[in-house]
Amino acid sequence: MTRQALILIGAGGHGKVVAEAAAASGKYRIAAIADDKYDSERVEGGVLRVPVSEVPRLIGRLDDVQLFLAVGANAVRERLEARLGLSAEWYATIVHPAAVVSPSARLGRGTVLLAGAVLNADAKVGRHAIVNSRAVVEHDCDVGDYVHVSPAAALAGGVTVETGAHVGIGANVLPGLTIGAWSTLGAGAAAIRDVPARCTAVGVPASHIRYRNAQAEQLLHAE
Repeated sequence: MTRQALILIGAGGHGKVVAEAAAASGKYRIAAIADDKYDSERVEGGVLRVPVSEVPRLIGRLDDVQLFLAVGANAVRERLEARLGLSAEWYATIVHPAAVVSPSARLGRGTVLLAGAVLNADAKVGRHAIVNSRAVVEHDCDVGDYVHVSPAAALAGGVTVETGAHVGIGANVLPGLTIGAWSTLGAGAAAIRDVPARCTAVGVPASHIRYRNAQAEQLLHAE
């Protein structure tokens, strides 16, 4: 089986995990890694390394290539997608072979499901989202673009996680609740009521401890 060339954008820890998931899937070979820590083109470990600014030129040099935004920070993935300005068809969707995905579930472009993740019946995950190791997204959940569902987090049936939200490691969300856009549910927290947009909620049960002010919001989405 011929593996499709893949350019990973992001050379950090999350990028390493995505690279291994892509290889394990049997569908991709890592052709290049792009990151702004590289100031020029080079080859390391048999893989081409380039600055992010070189990605548009690089995709013109490679046949049958796709991209993946392999960065853990939700707002950074959003900015990178805008910066590159490429259509959705350029982005791969990566599913580790140890993930469990219902035939009726839907996955957006640029999303990754890592080892042990579960995506159950009629669940939907948007673009450039992360469903991390052993995370559970139950039936009829609606997970938005740029969301991160962290390792061992669990979304019960019918949960909505809006754009850019982060559900922390081991957090739990009760059925039918909404985690608002660009909010954070802390590690180990239990959401028993909706979490508003742009706030941080922690504890068992989770309480809202901080709303993001205008200055912080500006910094989060700065170019």
